[in-house]
Amino acid sequence: MLRSIAAGLVWMATGLNAGPYLDQPAPGERAELFAPGIVSDGLANRDLAITPDGREIYWSTNLREFGVSVILYTRREGDGWTAPEVAPFSREPGRAFLEPALSPDGKQLFFVAAAPGGEASDIWVMDRAGDGWGEPRKLGPPVNTPGKEYFPSLTRDGTLYFTKEGGAPGEEAIYRARPVEAGYGEPERLPAQVNSGRSQFNAFVDPDERYLIVPVWGREDSLGSVDYYVVFRSPDDRWSEPVNLGPRINSASGREYTPYVSPDGRYFFFMATRTPDDPDYPPGGVSREWLQAAHSRPENGLSDLYWIDASFIERLRPEGF
Repeated sequence: MLRSIAAGLVWMATGLNAGPYLDQPAPGERAELFAPGIVSDGLANRDLAITPDGREIYWSTNLREFGVSVILYTRREGDGWTAPEVAPFSREPGRAFLEPALSPDGKQLFFVAAAPGGEASDIWVMDRAGDGWGEPRKLGPPVNTPGKEYFPSLTRDGTLYFTKEGGAPGEEAIYRARPVEAGYGEPERLPAQVNSGRSQFNAFVDPDERYLIVPVWGREDSLGSVDYYVVFRSPDDRWSEPVNLGPRINSASGREYTPYVSPDGRYFFFMATRTPDDPDYPPGGVSREWLQAAHSRPENGLSDLYWIDASFIERLRPEGF
């Protein structure tokens, strides 16, 4: 079971206090690296989740093409944040753990675990138990199948949005399962406004189900392969046409894969692979030492987490939604 980290592990090396969001300066209308050196640290990082009280932050990191993939976390404790460490439930060698997601009430933590070889993946859940979590359990059918289900995202009424593979090889689509007394009802594939490309995956749903942010591959209006789009939902369950989030978020690199909005609705977090416009080359030319230092920092070509003021999302909402 996941328990508190000892007070001696409180993260003090960067001078953090116990402010929200790891005491990072809030971003404005321009996307900024989130917590460089702490969360965005040069490893391949993605999949952010924050508890409603803002006191725990979860994310995933991987290497060797997901041959190693774990969920990390930090929490506010005493006068600071604990040093990031691998969550105990995600330490099993050979199994990939990723995509943490919290229910809006903070009482459940969902995640994805993939079997060795990556032939199948399932959605798991744990219930809050004191200051930690109970034992993990699979959601089971009809959500999980012998194939791949991943990237859970929850609404306040307990509706589960997730990605499911199926159809043609490589095809992924967004599904929704409503809660029922025994768990979840039969998942429904969402309409063409949501599943608008050759493949779409890793959708984040607004807790009040007002919109869905979807990474989509294969649209003509893409800025570069996979882009983030927002699709708005009306109270009578109609969906708008998808709107590209634009060049402040998307790029020609085509590697925008995991979206998230903070529980207070103030910030949009997203995974991207970016490199600096000015690499800050040393005066004497590139050296091995410079290469090693550049590789150990964020924006080295691996995935990083960025954040930006989320108010722009509502400005994209079309009339009638």
